[in-house]
Amino acid sequence: MQPASAVHDYFAVFGLPRKLAIDTSALERSFYKLSRKLHPDLYARASAGEQQWSLDQTSLLNDAYRTLRNPVSRTEYLLKLEGKPVASEEQAPQGDKPKDSRAPADMLEEVFELNMQLEEMRMNRKMGEDDPSLRGDLEKARTQFEGQLADLDEELKTHWQQWDAAVDAGATERTEQVKDKMFALLDRRRYIRNLVRDVNDALGA
Repeated sequence: MQPASAVHDYFAVFGLPRKLAIDTSALERSFYKLSRKLHPDLYARASAGEQQWSLDQTSLLNDAYRTLRNPVSRTEYLLKLEGKPVASEEQAPQGDKPKDSRAPADMLEEVFELNMQLEEMRMNRKMGEDDPSLRGDLEKARTQFEGQLADLDEELKTHWQQWDAAVDAGATERTEQVKDKMFALLDRRRYIRNLVRDVNDALGA
């Protein structure tokens, strides 16, 4: 099945229902099969309109594959389709645009202490100094945050199962509940990912 220009649903591009537990190996095989059919080289002697169509479809196919093969971006995309968009983790702050600073309530004290440590580390680096104890604390914090991300990824998979089961059962109320859970989880995950990024920046990693 070739993607049509009117299709704006990445799941539909691959003939998939809006479910989250995807066989990524099958997705990859489907991607390469469609890529061969749509490759611009096959339309080298076609009309300008057909050549442009091939380019457009190839671009759509690439975007769809890149989005669906990644567990987090796949979940973000499904929530967007379902009318509950969450800021993508790939959208890094630009220029002077402030980052989302909403710390989860249960992390307020931890984040306050971390920010103090980050500021101290930045000043040390600016002065050409190094504090092994401070560096060790930040590396420990990074390890803890990375562990939290791993736990959230496992929890996300549980929500996938709940979502897919609710879709199969046509349980609209249940799908709404699961969407709320996934939204909150991804929001927390994005915040922690930003903390890891800040620690890496301060450490010069």
